[in-house]
Amino acid sequence: MPDFPPIIFYAIPFFVFAMLLEFFIATKKNIKTYTTKDAFSSIAMGFGNVFIGFVSKLIVFAALYYVYENFRIFNIPLAWWSFILLFFLDDLSYYWFHRISHENRLFWASHVVHHSSKHYNLSTALRQTWTGGFYSFIFWIWLPLLGFHPGMIVFQMAISLLYQFWIHTELIKKMPNWFEAFFNTPSHHRVHHGSNPIYLDRNHAGILIIWDRMFGTFQPELEEEKVNYGLVDNINTYNPVIIAFNEWAAMLKDAFSGNKSLANRIKYFYKPPGWKHDGSGKLSNDLREEWFKKNN
Repeated sequence: MPDFPPIIFYAIPFFVFAMLLEFFIATKKNIKTYTTKDAFSSIAMGFGNVFIGFVSKLIVFAALYYVYENFRIFNIPLAWWSFILLFFLDDLSYYWFHRISHENRLFWASHVVHHSSKHYNLSTALRQTWTGGFYSFIFWIWLPLLGFHPGMIVFQMAISLLYQFWIHTELIKKMPNWFEAFFNTPSHHRVHHGSNPIYLDRNHAGILIIWDRMFGTFQPELEEEKVNYGLVDNINTYNPVIIAFNEWAAMLKDAFSGNKSLANRIKYFYKPPGWKHDGSGKLSNDLREEWFKKNN
């Protein structure tokens, strides 16, 4: 079995140094991007994700390994070309995982954690789910089926996560045009964290922004539309436990309370966030449509 280094664990000192550097530069430039309570909430969510990850990663690896050992179609070797191929296939998997996490409430219940901060800085990158690791791996299950070794897959997933750390900043306005065209950048990802109607559910990229361009979910950052970070309806708490489970509680309440049909109760688990069985809810597409009517 190939032995890949735990690069996320090794990167922790870099994360700490980068956050301190960002805070220092932002303070010098009088840019208020950090607040103490918010940053500590994000860091607490990150620590929780790491500790819970010891269990979830065992489950993920076991599932990937089971598929690889019993159902793989090809035997893909550990070679330079297989890592390049895996880079693109993993990134495509991430795009669809990330997109569905915004379009399906069961996945949103975990992913909403990452969007719950009204600030945008490197500590926001650490605001990770405590629950999503147990089931989001299904978007990668086709890779061991093709014949990629689970060790390769988990390593590439870690590389993707590591890349996404640096794009959580307001200090970098724009990268060179060629870079902005192909790669996810701070500008593209600021849009993704915006609660402005025009920015909702856009730019789901991991490393490559090309998937958003290909599948119609790309939105550039507009000079005239400053990004408002957070959720359409913010939860307004710094308590990590509430941040982690608030949407789960809301989803279960919507599904099991009140007078509704069984079909409608089930729909609360797979319909998009904002959906209501009585038609009173508004989806991100509805909010975006209203924005365009007002601004065009």
